[in-house]
Amino acid sequence: MRKTRLLALVTALAVGVPTAFAVATTTNADAAVTGSTIPLTITNTPAAATRSTSTTSATLLATGQQGWADAAGASTPGRPGATRPPRRPTRPSWARRTGTTSRSGCPSSPAGSTSRTGRSWSSKLTTGGLVQPRCRTERPEREHPVQLVEYTLNNDGIWINSTQVDMFSAPYAVGVKKSDGSTISTGHLKSGGYNGFFTALRGQPGGWANLIQTRSDGTILRALAPGHGIESGALPATVMSDYVNRVWAKYASATLTVTPFADQPNTKYYGRVSGNVMNFTNSAGAVVTSFQKPDSDSIFGCYKLLDAPNDLVRGPISRTLCAGYNRSDAADQPSQPYNVPSAFYQDAVTNHYARKIHAQMADGKAYAFAFDDVGANESLVNDGKPQQAYITLDPFS
Repeated sequence: MRKTRLLALVTALAVGVPTAFAVATTTNADAAVTGSTIPLTITNTPAAATRSTSTTSATLLATGQQGWADAAGASTPGRPGATRPPRRPTRPSWARRTGTTSRSGCPSSPAGSTSRTGRSWSSKLTTGGLVQPRCRTERPEREHPVQLVEYTLNNDGIWINSTQVDMFSAPYAVGVKKSDGSTISTGHLKSGGYNGFFTALRGQPGGWANLIQTRSDGTILRALAPGHGIESGALPATVMSDYVNRVWAKYASATLTVTPFADQPNTKYYGRVSGNVMNFTNSAGAVVTSFQKPDSDSIFGCYKLLDAPNDLVRGPISRTLCAGYNRSDAADQPSQPYNVPSAFYQDAVTNHYARKIHAQMADGKAYAFAFDDVGANESLVNDGKPQQAYITLDPFS
């Protein structure tokens, strides 16, 4: 969730044993920026068997104010620093059948939602940004499949994407009805992809199977992203160390060339390792930024030792390095980014979580780590003048 374009989070919380989501629908827009709202319709597949709730929370781009959208369409501001939102900040729409819809307006901060069966989650309101429900560790959300959707709506249009940056849980896809009336979508799994992913992850040695979280009855809830796996002790903190050592050894005597902007092929930076530091120079030979040797958590999270500020030098270089490490093509390909998906994840030491997610996507696209959009490999759709946005909650089986 580290993309600078982020405006809002739409969180769907399934209740009960997951076989399919029920319908929940909201609409969402930043009226202060766009002057209008557009529908965001969340629908289930025909065979709905469980109830679900959906909460839309966001930050208004024009003011930075956080809040949430209620079922009537009002944008309700939150209280920064509050540990919980006010009681029942939104009345989530829910149903047992396909086709039920409702609408709401632009949200502006984290919030919680309560289902008809009493299950709920809540998020902390802060001055620093949106805080997601911590389903990794905290009840009640830990006991239910939770998935997050990201989007931005502003004067330039809408960008909406599915994401597995924090976890792989409830299957869903996103879509947009474009200005010409056509619809585009992404994020659907292959047939059998949900079970296929968990089967593959369970079979991956080295601690990767420990990312899977289940209920006491064995029901699968989610797989944690590897950074959260390191945080929780499920995955060894040194899981990427061998690959990092090989990258470091190579570029102590060779040059890593980074061309971070596809539309600026003449903007290049040149990396060489000296001791515990990789220095990057510009075409004039001046050092523009330097990176310490990254640990596994920095790689999986694209932060800490691979921090990517929203600038025009360090950030673009860092995101390129992050993609090269996660995809394990940095050691073999001295010109980055190397956008050949068939060459991604081929090393024995790689982000196997991301590898297995991409392998199960119908179009191969996913946000399995923060900068999976390097080379346009992310599950994103956008349009400059959208008529409507969609989230489709797919069956688990």
